[in-house]
Amino acid sequence: MISLKTPQEIEIMREGGRRLAQIMRELQVQVQPGISTDELDKYAESQILKARAKPAFKNYQGFPRTLCTSINEEVVHAVPSKERVLQDGDIITLDIGLIWEGYYLDMARTAPVGQISLEAARLIRITKKALRLGIKKARPGNTSGDIGNTIQRFIESQGYNVVRDLCGHGIGKQLHEEPQILNFGKRHEGSELAEGMVICIEPMVTMGDWKLRKTQDGFGFATADGSLSCHFEDTIAITPLGPNVLTTLK
Repeated sequence: MISLKTPQEIEIMREGGRRLAQIMRELQVQVQPGISTDELDKYAESQILKARAKPAFKNYQGFPRTLCTSINEEVVHAVPSKERVLQDGDIITLDIGLIWEGYYLDMARTAPVGQISLEAARLIRITKKALRLGIKKARPGNTSGDIGNTIQRFIESQGYNVVRDLCGHGIGKQLHEEPQILNFGKRHEGSELAEGMVICIEPMVTMGDWKLRKTQDGFGFATADGSLSCHFEDTIAITPLGPNVLTTLK
């Protein structure tokens, strides 16, 4: 069942999203060669608690940490550790969520580590644009298929692939609510978007094949062929005037 939020609930989520976006901005500054993913995780948790919020991911379905830190071919949900130290030329996806006054917010960004290749920089740029294009379709009367189709067509036109086995989702009092927001599909199919829905749109893009494998930590997913992957995500409210990004500092 799809949950519709009241304007008051959306305002609560907007404040939570603003706090999360500020933490993400500060977290990205910490990304540099030589820092461990464990250090990034501890920083993220300290900032969430400082913001008087709660980590959304810690202990969720057994996940042991606050932050997901997925490096290079890792797509999502990789667990931070002291052993995973960032190297010059890596790219890392920071996926983070918090709970603010009983409501979940969720966002992700892929960041460069030091000097990265032109190919990796292009992958980040294209995935970020795919998110923007998907968000533009998040309007009352459109469908989840309109979002997925827009993302898929753009990504494939750039020579990349979208992950099929993972997707975006509704969000609110639960981290994962209906509907699913696929990054592929057909226009006019899927769930119809309506005022009051709050969804996470999150293109997950691979430079090679879209098929995945589990990572050794038991939580993460990586590309089966070892190709680079990129992931951007925002939490968006559907309003009469169109999409309203909640995970922003504006």
